[in-house]
Amino acid sequence: MYDCDALSESVIHTSLPVSGCRRERSPALIVSVRVLGNHGGDDISAEFSDNTEASGRIPSPPAGSQAPGPWTGPCSSHLHTTHFNSLERLQIQPWYVKEGDRVCQFDSICEVQSDKASVTIASRYDGVIRKLYYDVDAVAHVGSTLVDIETDKAPEGDPEEDVVETPAMSYNHEKTQATPAVRRLAMENNIKLSEVVGTGKDGRILKEDIISFLAKQTGAILPYEVQNIPTPVISTPDTPPKEETPITAPPAIPRHIFSGEDRTEPLNGFQKAMVKTMSAALKTPHFGYCDEVDLTQLVRLRSELKDLAESRGVKLSYMPFFIKAASLGLLQFPVLNASVDESCQNITFKASHNIGLAMDTPQGLLVPNVKSVQALSVFDIAVELKRLQALGSAGQLGTADLTGGTFTLSNIGSIGGTYAKPVILPPEVAIGALGKIQVLPRFISRDEIAKAYIMNVSWSADHRVIDGATMSRFSNLWRSFLENPAAMVLDLK
Repeated sequence: MYDCDALSESVIHTSLPVSGCRRERSPALIVSVRVLGNHGGDDISAEFSDNTEASGRIPSPPAGSQAPGPWTGPCSSHLHTTHFNSLERLQIQPWYVKEGDRVCQFDSICEVQSDKASVTIASRYDGVIRKLYYDVDAVAHVGSTLVDIETDKAPEGDPEEDVVETPAMSYNHEKTQATPAVRRLAMENNIKLSEVVGTGKDGRILKEDIISFLAKQTGAILPYEVQNIPTPVISTPDTPPKEETPITAPPAIPRHIFSGEDRTEPLNGFQKAMVKTMSAALKTPHFGYCDEVDLTQLVRLRSELKDLAESRGVKLSYMPFFIKAASLGLLQFPVLNASVDESCQNITFKASHNIGLAMDTPQGLLVPNVKSVQALSVFDIAVELKRLQALGSAGQLGTADLTGGTFTLSNIGSIGGTYAKPVILPPEVAIGALGKIQVLPRFISRDEIAKAYIMNVSWSADHRVIDGATMSRFSNLWRSFLENPAAMVLDLK
């Protein structure tokens, strides 16, 4: 036992006897792990302290905690869990040990949990678990004992009394703010939080503060830390010492001052019309369907007819073929050339194929349409497209050209797109977006690879009146006309 007249309220580690105390050798040390509370903080931490008997007394615990139980051994130690934010009770989570287990330093004993955080209790001694005071999920009052640990025997030595002078460490009631993760990092690296200067809000200790403190202790180099340490110069009798060259910071990069200002402009007439049309279009339940078309034969046919069309004053593009193939498909699937009323109670099948073409003009997006495509030839469609494009570039498209459409195609490929999700123009029920033509390898007969001209098409349809099977069959028929242009000859009128 410690033979002392009195002890101040100090934390005495088992490896350090009290200054001025005489110690008799003991066979073992009993460590009584307790949970003590401090009602002034927000965070949770764990630390061990030793309480040694002196004249029948043990040191007083911090203010606000319950008095420890009777002393039951030569030396007892307690685990203080501080800063529980005015909580009086903690719930015991899974025990990591059982009675009779041997534990080493830093082995996890159990976990205690409040309504805001949880802490893993770790042993700081080597010893044997002698008693667990609580079951799993039990509620422990702050200050109660959790577990008794019998530590290893004291080292053998001179049986005579010895006196060791060591300074006493006082209880630290100062509030230390840190998250459980930061406290665990400090515990794993044997760092006292009281020695770390916090740089967070209200002095809160951050993870970076622990790493910086550890680097200063070990001489490690922190990432992103600029250290201007001059290179030491070793001088010899034959070599005069070199003068240190001052290290200067690189010049700051000049920043250009942006003097632009925001401006607000009213929407013009075409833009207002598009706002109204697109707002109404988004009330329609859309569904999409995509496919790819092999235009190799169409590319060959157009190259053969291109000079002939130019001799007649028209530049022949692929668009007249796309429009005519769509009209031939609408003859087989008239529901795609229809419209529904606002209440979606009636559907009107349009007799005329007025196929619109989304056009990018200086005024914005406009959709003029080619009237009665079912009665026009490919060359007639090319002539009409030339007229509409000229009027659109000049901003002279009239109401007759912009109204009355029944089906729409959008050629996004002329700009460079491949896929799109086109928006239906009410009261129409379908629209297609054509991607750019790409030269890609494709398998042909006998597993041979050949160059192919591939175009992707993206369809959108009104799912209230059109199902996916109808859209798929129409797309397959439209694709067949383009992949085999000669098939259109049988249905041309």
